[in-house]
Amino acid sequence: MKTIAILCGGGPAPGINAVVATVAKMFLKDSFRVLAIHEGYKGLLSEHPEIEELTFEKADRMLVRGGSEIRMSRYKPKDEEFSTSIFEKQEIELLVTVGGDDTASTANRLSKYLLSKHLNVKTIHVPKTIDNDLPLPEGVPTFGFMSAREMGVNIAKVIKEEAATTQNWYVLVAMGREAGHLAFEIGKSIQASMIIIPEMFQHGNITVEKIVRLVVSSIVKRRILGMKSGVAVISEGILHLLKEEDVASYGIHFEYDAHGHPELSAIDKSQFINKLVMKRLKELGIACITRPIDVGYSLRCVDPVAADLSYCTTLGMGVKKLSDAGHSGCMVSVDIHQNIIAIPLKKVEDEGDGKILPRYVNMEREEVRSVFSDMLFYLTAKERQEAKQYIDNPEEYEWETIL
Repeated sequence: MKTIAILCGGGPAPGINAVVATVAKMFLKDSFRVLAIHEGYKGLLSEHPEIEELTFEKADRMLVRGGSEIRMSRYKPKDEEFSTSIFEKQEIELLVTVGGDDTASTANRLSKYLLSKHLNVKTIHVPKTIDNDLPLPEGVPTFGFMSAREMGVNIAKVIKEEAATTQNWYVLVAMGREAGHLAFEIGKSIQASMIIIPEMFQHGNITVEKIVRLVVSSIVKRRILGMKSGVAVISEGILHLLKEEDVASYGIHFEYDAHGHPELSAIDKSQFINKLVMKRLKELGIACITRPIDVGYSLRCVDPVAADLSYCTTLGMGVKKLSDAGHSGCMVSVDIHQNIIAIPLKKVEDEGDGKILPRYVNMEREEVRSVFSDMLFYLTAKERQEAKQYIDNPEEYEWETIL
């Protein structure tokens, strides 16, 4: 019997179940057997994988739910762990992988391995991440991003109102490993006083000191304008890109996951930054209460919003369309007109290691430039004299000096 398999890798994102359900239905209608492989690549390459056969009823029931009915894993197999066993035993014709850049990178390596073994198995990747950092066409999000943004903005709106009511500040850290898409969109949507994302630092290294100065700069600028409250939205990606010795000097030591990324889940990121900001404010003699909040894991298993449900349905149908057309070793995506397209993984990989290259916030886009030049609050040379009532050396806290 014709058979396809589906696995989900990395962390959850709203819409996974919608993608899986749609893929399952499309192939079930065409008389395929559809297998769900639990625990990602770890399950796929296990001697005794946990396999579940999907049905129309199962697909219908999972469609609109958050989380993932197919259990996930971040396991990253080495090349020597690859095997043809499950593909041959289950007679799998197509492997559908659902995940972010790490899952896509492994799918890229696996696709090349299967080709080298002359095994006729197609591989199609569905780009999933709330970080929005996979290299899709400009303006096309990864699925899960829109739902995570919606929930993140809802949380941030409440935080901003609380800050204004109590005349305090909040340091809100949003998820995003290397790119600042989620933090930028949350910050822009609530018109945050300060947004800090990795892409800002185009002319120098990111340091803890620069982060602290940017937040303090915003606090002082708003004080000058008669406002005592505000919200600074920061992408956790800045912590990924800090030099290890810089972080260690503040008593923080990272552990690393299988993909070589710092394990930030054990660190209270907003608490870390907030403590340093409060310490600096006390040293400067500025009476201001700041409070920390992390917006991360709380976004990953929410029910998908309508936009993601519709988008994931399109991507699921796209898997069937690309498979029927003979595509393999690619990501399924859409163009800006919602036409289904294939993006060959070899076109978006690092030539050295085959890793799929990330997509960053485009700092040259007019919308982005406007947010950073016109919407945010920070000190410039024009406020230098007024700022001296709060700090003795305002030049060190000016936007141009910091960046």
